[in-house]
Amino acid sequence: MPEKPEKAIVARDLRRIYRSSKGVFRKKHEIVEAVKGISFEVEFGELFGLLGPNGAGKTTTIKMLTTLLTPTSGTGKVLGFDVAKDVIDIRRRIGIIFGGERGLYYRVSGRENLRYFADLYGVPVSKRDKRITDLLDLVGLSDRADTKVEGYSRGMKQRLHIAKGLINDPDVIFMDEPTIGLDPEAARETRAMIKGLVDKGKTILLTTHYMFEADELCSRIAVISNGKIVALDSPSELKKFVKDITVIEVEAFGLANTDLDVLRRQADVTNVSAELEGERQIVRIQTPRGSEFIPTVTKLLSRAKIVDIRTKEPTLEDAYLKLVA
Repeated sequence: MPEKPEKAIVARDLRRIYRSSKGVFRKKHEIVEAVKGISFEVEFGELFGLLGPNGAGKTTTIKMLTTLLTPTSGTGKVLGFDVAKDVIDIRRRIGIIFGGERGLYYRVSGRENLRYFADLYGVPVSKRDKRITDLLDLVGLSDRADTKVEGYSRGMKQRLHIAKGLINDPDVIFMDEPTIGLDPEAARETRAMIKGLVDKGKTILLTTHYMFEADELCSRIAVISNGKIVALDSPSELKKFVKDITVIEVEAFGLANTDLDVLRRQADVTNVSAELEGERQIVRIQTPRGSEFIPTVTKLLSRAKIVDIRTKEPTLEDAYLKLVA
């Protein structure tokens, strides 16, 4: 192993191009550049976030850094090892935790799953069983350790994924959407476990779609859009991208997409986002005009039933929406 490097993870001008053929005779060739020369560094003991919309290049970046994909060009190093040349050395020293339910064996118990992966990673037999017991305790599965995984809830499966990713006691852990699809309680427990790992000195690279999660967990965040890093800083510094903007939040019923389009066309509106909560709709409007723009919003949305309208301080999500727009 090389001398301890200054950084846990280093990406230098990483690029990944996918080539595919289309048509009956495969004569049409399509080239997609998924990652377009991104560079960043992650400190030892840091929880570093990658944020970006679907297709932005987050998962491709993680796959290159974990040796699951070879970069088309550029360099990546993890713990001083080159991702293209030192594949085995890196795989022995990292943990990979993906969101979702794939990657486990459902017809055997949680303990048997961990025993299989411990053997796969070469964990010494003398340490294996204690390591498994400690991990099951860490993720709160001790009482269900000998139950078949097919009987686990989604949250329990995700906790087992975390235990699986830690089985080789990795120095660096890659987490790709670790709380996706979890109920609020299970997601909160998962975030608490992630914080605990950082407290123990682990280095974590995390991707997530949840802005509040990134704000809560990450010391620094790289925002990726269309294969490029468009911003890299702490959550508090990223929020300064929208320091001159007020967010008007509207709670309403009966809004149509055409209403949102009308809002987006206004000269004083920088961004509009909407979400449904049952029948209720929440619209967030970014504007530099502050509360004086509320009467205009009320008039533009007159066809809908407005339950509440208020101004709010910009969040990390508002900064993110501005950066990837």
